[in-house]
Order: sequence, then structure tokens, then C-alpha cells
Amino acid sequence: MKAEYVVVGAGSGGTALAYRLAEAGKRVVIIEHGGSDAGPFIQMPAALSYPMNMGIYDWGFGSEPEPGLGGRRLVTPRGKVVGGSSSINGMVYVRGNACDFDTWAEMGAAGWAYADVLPYFKRMEHWHGAGDGGDPAWRGTEGPLHVTRGPRKNVLFEDFITAGQQAGYPMTADYNGRQQEGFGPMEATIWRGRRWSVANAYLRPAQKKGWPIEVVRGLARRVVIEGGRATGVEIERGGQIEVISAEAEVVLAASSINTPKLLKLSGVGPGEELRAHGIEVVADRKGVGANLQDHLEIYMQFAATKPITLYKYWNIWGKALVGAQWLLTGKGLGASNQFEACGFIRSDKGIRYPDIQYHFLPIAVRYDGKASAEGHGFQVHTGPMRSKSRGAVTLRSADPREAPVIRFNYMSHPDDWAEFRKVIRLTREIFAQPAMAGHVKREIQPGAGVQSDEEIDAFIREHAESAYHPCGTARMGAADDPGAVVDPEGRVIGVRGLRVADSSIFPQITNGNLNAPSIMTGEKVADHILGRRLPSANLEPWVNPDWQASQR
Repeated sequence: MKAEYVVVGAGSGGTALAYRLAEAGKRVVIIEHGGSDAGPFIQMPAALSYPMNMGIYDWGFGSEPEPGLGGRRLVTPRGKVVGGSSSINGMVYVRGNACDFDTWAEMGAAGWAYADVLPYFKRMEHWHGAGDGGDPAWRGTEGPLHVTRGPRKNVLFEDFITAGQQAGYPMTADYNGRQQEGFGPMEATIWRGRRWSVANAYLRPAQKKGWPIEVVRGLARRVVIEGGRATGVEIERGGQIEVISAEAEVVLAASSINTPKLLKLSGVGPGEELRAHGIEVVADRKGVGANLQDHLEIYMQFAATKPITLYKYWNIWGKALVGAQWLLTGKGLGASNQFEACGFIRSDKGIRYPDIQYHFLPIAVRYDGKASAEGHGFQVHTGPMRSKSRGAVTLRSADPREAPVIRFNYMSHPDDWAEFRKVIRLTREIFAQPAMAGHVKREIQPGAGVQSDEEIDAFIREHAESAYHPCGTARMGAADDPGAVVDPEGRVIGVRGLRVADSSIFPQITNGNLNAPSIMTGEKVADHILGRRLPSANLEPWVNPDWQASQR
């Protein structure tokens, strides 16, 4: 098989990139190991806890025992399905803070400052929040990716936002617009009651239009590199090994776990590690697999005084009712991911932009679908956004079918502990405000008895969970930076005709969920390939004028 461009991974970055290349008339083949995304478990937003716990849709990765978390192994879901992780994620849409991208540029990713990436966020969006506040000048309304807001019918959503204000924090009508900092409505990739994954937003429309884009189901084994140039991808399908040739370029968008693994299997990575597995070194790049980052979070849960939470549906009949209504009408509770209110705050004075995020949920439940034994309750998912801890993805063996070794080194930096303690204490203060205090019967977890630094640390060690935002393992930087893996055009340094277009290239994790910046990465790298650029934006994002002197 032959194509001009061979893309590995039909996920957020790869599918957006393939769409733009095919739109420009380029012949594209996408290699995807997973199968179809059809069926209610993926398409129904409220069913989000199912696909990420189903082996048919998830690679099933997990971390090594994490010393900072008492030796626990944490699951690391990554989508193994058309749409990639956008088909199994929580559908939360957060671009990231403007300062994140300015930091990328300062770290060597020239041309990726906020003014450079904002036009790509606008190009990819079809935003539906104009009637709910927010500034249309900052948003796009003609892109393939529908971005909507939940109805916020449950009183708890607005009361949580009000409590943030009562605690002295700003309101923001649109955290994806001029001002991220503050409390307000949350946005989601949901459209007409369905999960709006990149499969629904980009891939199907491209195929319907007859654009030259084809998905081949198979396991990518390695990039074929001849004379220092990527010429194709070796895959296994139906028990046979074959090569799909790329006339122009190969683009890896296989996730921040599988992309570094594939680079290493192809001879691109730290020479010592590759030689230890008997792999010939094509380009000795020590940064491949390094710089692994994630968001760690806790679920702060509260028992409710009134039976107004979603717990009343948390039984076989309630779930059947919600599911039936969604199947028949596409509406009701099944049409929301239930993350409809949020907050972004700074943990201290002297911090320029938010470093704590809140997802509010009107039920006390875990990501794996286990409800709190307390019955009616609610929770926030929260944690520090910019941990200084760094991990790595390394090869377990030279066998492409074997999962890599994933070590996040969570909580390995002392600052992480101080930041997490602040998160818990600031959150308690928000829930003690009049708007929420009347709803709180008691704190389920950590629990009122957990007060001292030592008690809080023990809780974090036992209960912190990944927010499933791994990134950074093939970081972008200047071409002469020995730790960088790709240059600011997305090109792998030391190999011609090979690029990366997923969250692996993030120099530093963004302030929020990663699906939006991953799609933006695919959109922007496609333009680098096509030799074109959208003009930079000249809008001025809001930074709290009192940030040096005040925490709020």
C-alpha cells in the first residue's frame, strides 16, 4: 500500500492532521490498531466511565509501582479505537491558559505562543456558547469540532459557581476566551446529545466528502527509515507483516505513550537504551520518552443534605431510564457528561495564572463508576496543574506487542506536596461559603478528621488518581536543544520525513484537559507540512492585575 502521508493513530492529533491534509488533496492513510466507535457506550456522553474501562476500546496501560503514592500502580487509559482517546475521554473542552503557550515559546517552541495557536483553536471550533456569555471574538464558529455547554439544570452547578465568587474569586463567562481564571460554566465536545469525538467531527465528514483518506486497521510495529529518511510504517494485520509506504512523510500521533515507544522501536531515542534491546540506533535522542508529565487529582466528596443529586439514578432502573431516554430522543441526563461547572484559581500570590482546576460533579462517584456508599453527594475533581515531577516511558523489550514501562514519578518533587495541601484547604473554604454550605451534610473524603500536613499527605498518597493527561514524551524545542525530540515544525530531529503531532510534543503540560490542545497540535502541524500559516492573533488575554500581591 502507498500514500503520500502515513499517519499512525486515528486519535485527536492524527485525525485532525489527516483531515487538513486530505482537504488539501493529499492522499492519506491512517493506521489504527483499534476498531469501531459505534454503540452507546462511546456515543452516549453520560456513559463515559464505561469505554475507558473496556479492553476493547483501551490499550490497558498502567504505571509501574509509584513510590510517591505508596507503591500503587495507576491505570493509564489510552484510546484503542477510531477517535483515539477522544472516544473514551470525559469530553471536557479546555484550550489551556494563554500563558501555557507563551511558556512553550520561551522553552524553545518558536511559533507556538498563544498568539500563534489561538487562530488554530478558532479554526477547529464550532462554538455554541454565545448566548451564555463569553466573547465571540475569541471563539470559532465554522470548524468541525462542536463545543457546547451543559444545561446546568441542577441547582448545585450554579451554587458551586456562586460559592467561588463568595470566596472572593472572579467569575468567568468563558474560560476558553479572554479570561480563564475564575468560576463558570464548563464546555464539552458534545453535539446533539452525542460524544463529538474526532471520529465524528473530522474523520466521517472527510470520508463522506470523498476526500483521499483511508483508515487501515493494524498494529504499527516501527517506522521504516532508509538512509536517514522515513519511508513508511511496518504494520501487523491479520497475522501478516507488511509495509505501508509514505511518498512524502510519516506522522506519528499514537499518544504520549505509544509515540515514544514507536520512535524507540524505529531506532530513534537514547542510544544506550536502544542498544540494550538490540535496536540499531538511527538518531541518538535522549529526550525520547523523557519529560513525561500528567495531572494528578483527588476527588473531594461531600454528603448532600437534600436528595437532589444524580444518585437517585444510580441503580439499574435509573440507568435504564436514562439510557432509554437517550436512545429514543438523544436528550436527558444521558446527553451530558455531567461536568457542567468548573473553576480555575491561583494557589498563592506571586503565581501569574491559575494552577488549580475544579471539575464539579453532582454525584459522589469514581471514574471507574463506583458510587460513594454515602448515597446522595457531590464532588470536585481537583489538583495542582503544573507539577514539577517528571517521569519516563521506556521499552520493556524490542517486541512491538509488549506494553512499554511507564513511570510517572508522581509526587517526587517536594513542591507537589505543599501545592496539594493548599488545594485541599482552599477547596474546603469554597464549600464552606453560604451558597454550598447548606448543601453539605459532611465531608466524605478526605473527611473532617484529616487536617494536619501529615494527615493530608497520607490521604494524597492513598487516594490521588491520574486525571489521564499524560504528555511531553517527545518534547518540542529548538533544533540544537539536545533534550528536544521535534523542532517547532513538528519534525523529528535527526530523521527526514518524520513528524510527531500529538500531546507527546508539549514542552510543558497545559492548564486543563488535553483533548483540545492535542487537536490544535494536529491542525497546526498539518499547516507546517503544507507550508502555510494562519496569521497570528493580536488579542490580549486577561491576567489578574493583582496577581503579585494577592491570591484572589
